[in-house]
Amino acid sequence: MSLKTVGTALTRTLWTGGSGTPPAARSSKVSRLSTSCSVSAGGKQGREKTKEQESCSSNSTRPLGDVPSSGEPPHRAATAAKKRAEEPAGSSGVPGVRRRLYTSFGPPSLDQRAYLWSRYNDMKRLVHDLLPPGACHVLNSSTVYANNEVCLSEVDIYGFDYDYTLALYANTLNTMIYNTARDFLIEHYKYPEGIRKYDYIHNFAVRGLHYDIQKGLLMKIDAFHYIQPGTVYRGLAPVQDDEIRQLYGGTYHIPLQEDSGFYGKGPKVKQFMDIFSIPEMNLLAVANDFFINNNIEYDPVHLFKDVSEAIGMVHLKGYMYKWVMQDLDKLILRGEETEAVLHRLVSHGKKLFLITNSPFSFVDKGMTHMVGKNWREFFDVVIVQADKPHFFTDCIKPFRCLDGNGDLRWEKITSLDKGQVYKQGNLFEFLRLTGWRGSKVLYFGDHLYSDLADLMLRHGWRTAAIVPELEQETKVVSTDQYALSLTWLQALTGLMEQLQTHRDPESKQVFQEWQNEREELRVMTKNLFNPQFGSIFRTCHNPTYFSRRLCRFSDIYMASLSCLLNYDLSYTFYPRRTPLQHEAPLWMDQLCTGCRKTPFLEEMSHIR
Repeated sequence: MSLKTVGTALTRTLWTGGSGTPPAARSSKVSRLSTSCSVSAGGKQGREKTKEQESCSSNSTRPLGDVPSSGEPPHRAATAAKKRAEEPAGSSGVPGVRRRLYTSFGPPSLDQRAYLWSRYNDMKRLVHDLLPPGACHVLNSSTVYANNEVCLSEVDIYGFDYDYTLALYANTLNTMIYNTARDFLIEHYKYPEGIRKYDYIHNFAVRGLHYDIQKGLLMKIDAFHYIQPGTVYRGLAPVQDDEIRQLYGGTYHIPLQEDSGFYGKGPKVKQFMDIFSIPEMNLLAVANDFFINNNIEYDPVHLFKDVSEAIGMVHLKGYMYKWVMQDLDKLILRGEETEAVLHRLVSHGKKLFLITNSPFSFVDKGMTHMVGKNWREFFDVVIVQADKPHFFTDCIKPFRCLDGNGDLRWEKITSLDKGQVYKQGNLFEFLRLTGWRGSKVLYFGDHLYSDLADLMLRHGWRTAAIVPELEQETKVVSTDQYALSLTWLQALTGLMEQLQTHRDPESKQVFQEWQNEREELRVMTKNLFNPQFGSIFRTCHNPTYFSRRLCRFSDIYMASLSCLLNYDLSYTFYPRRTPLQHEAPLWMDQLCTGCRKTPFLEEMSHIR
């Protein structure tokens, strides 16, 4: 049974009312899905029910024939009625209690509480019984996801960023960046020695968060500029929702003029968009935490500026480059996959180019490690220290050519030749010299602003975002715990929407219990991704600000460049069509794209 069947059944139940059974003797606490209706994770074909699961579903098989839908033939309704008349007490419901027929068209007026709980129990059984075992186990982290239709047969030129695109780095690098920046903050900016006791926290921050510079708050914002409750941190401590509303004038909304600008840097709020920013968020959090816990007065604006400069010095002084070049085997991941992608593209006659902000010596070491000494033969144009995003908007800086030792040459650049290495320059000159324009160019990068935004909006290139977090997020979404929790959360929300016209005191009490359970489910599903901030793609129900930008600035996105190996070079990526709020869900393609097996997955298995 597919998720389509589940969705159809849930929708029918919500809008036809169904039959109900009075609730059994119930504890004061609402039984939580995570404990009473849990589904064991794993790839088993059959569902093995635990005692807790059996208590949730045994003796409670939902009588699907109880209430005919509006389109059900009269003879079926009569048959169903006859069956109901013959049923003994306690059948298909609570033992020893004859079922009562409660429908949304005529609920009993004497026992609203019993009616609401009967609808709740019916819905919970339906979710548990109809959700297929391993429904999302077929999700594949090696899938390429489409925001816009892209036909690879129309793409002749492939462009790449270097860091976290061609080269993926181990998480150890974040720890090294954090430790060096923290020591730099103490030794050069004379910050208190006590900050040194804070180690890097691996699972604290996620990409895409916003930081209120003046208030010293790290938070997650959704696509509509609203702060997600429960995801605001001052230092390492969460900020209560009431205080957040007070700080922001009685609302969770961040005004547009204060929010991060086009490149994620607003006057009061900055968005951390690249993977290198995760150590920076950690250092900001621990420094704030130290001052707060020690009752030391400080200026959050000065702290933000100093931490940003300390992180920047790790790159400007070449520390990161030196670490990677000294330990390529440990710090660069999956280099053989990068080589396989480049070799495949070139063997099919595609032109390749590289535009990176990193220096040539660093890129040369990494590419030689991954691809070999002749790596430049794969690329028609190589540009280093490009100074993105200014490379895409500045029309003044000229290209400079580097000699074999990496030193600048003085000649004027009149063409971009294969085998040469160029520095700086600008996109307008690049377009003039190459003639590579429009949708025949596909550029890959990890930074939505610095790599992709201008190319998408100003120049009409196709863009592809590399989002390494997809690998872990897909694993979470593929678990039975997440699938069952999210399905029940959506079903409970729909139930509350449908029955909200019941406003008597008893009904209000029931709705408050449901609302409490709904909030607990939201927290539980959030914590499966990250205990502090949840998924980088979603808040409670809305896309995150990061997710909105991802959809706006990338035609396709994937966990790593190697995902391309799953598709031939004439493949067309189609975006999933999901209903808008005002559209009827006539097409149920929730199992398309990411849930389908990618065409050539076996062919790349030997690489991994």
